[in-house]
Amino acid sequence: MMKVVKIGGNVIDDDAALDSFIRDFSALEGEKILVHGGGRLATRLCEQLGIQTTMIDGRRVTDSETIDVVTMVYAGLINKRIVARLQAAGCNAIGLSGADAGVVKATRRAPQPVDFGFVGDIATEGVNADFLVGLTVQGVVPVICSIMHDGCGTLLNCNADSVASAVAVAAARKTETELLLCFEKRGVLSDVDNPDSVIEEICPENYRQLLADSVVSKGMIPKIDGAFAALERGVRRVIIKHSTELLADCGTKILK
Repeated sequence: MMKVVKIGGNVIDDDAALDSFIRDFSALEGEKILVHGGGRLATRLCEQLGIQTTMIDGRRVTDSETIDVVTMVYAGLINKRIVARLQAAGCNAIGLSGADAGVVKATRRAPQPVDFGFVGDIATEGVNADFLVGLTVQGVVPVICSIMHDGCGTLLNCNADSVASAVAVAAARKTETELLLCFEKRGVLSDVDNPDSVIEEICPENYRQLLADSVVSKGMIPKIDGAFAALERGVRRVIIKHSTELLADCGTKILK
């Protein structure tokens, strides 16, 4: 089964956590694709350059200055650091943005009701699944950052969870696919202060209640929304889990 694995920024920001994840990911058997977020490095660099960072519902507002910074950080430094560590762990990987080989094309988000700037939304049809699956068949692991392109020369910043969901859906049209969303918690928690309060399963019915009770909010919303979208479009299984538990049978399972 093809595995599409996504890691979040908090894992990227923690060298020990990233190294642990890299070891486990390298040991993960079968064909696989890695999608990564950006972490806090872009925010710190923006601060040093005097560029204000604005977040709305867990998503970064990306103006013309910010898209330059996040491209340098996400598609450059972070992507290549991950690829280099994978190579050191014996995992043959290639780093990609959406623009490379036209891997993922996005559409700039409409400015209403909120203008996010150079932020894109991805349709499954925009993913070059033939190319990605072809790499994995050859034993090469694609490592995809969250910088996409619109096909007309413009780079767009996309939510990494949404990228992972779209890639998994596209891959599912070629082969049986599982989506694993890994971050710094053991799954979706009913109590953010209790790391053991993992919600084992989330279905549409209890998800609505979790939203109403604000148990799920901010950056977790696009993560779970993307998980549901993936299941509806052919992905066999979606699990949200801790990055250190990639190889374990645990976390929050998202159900249709």
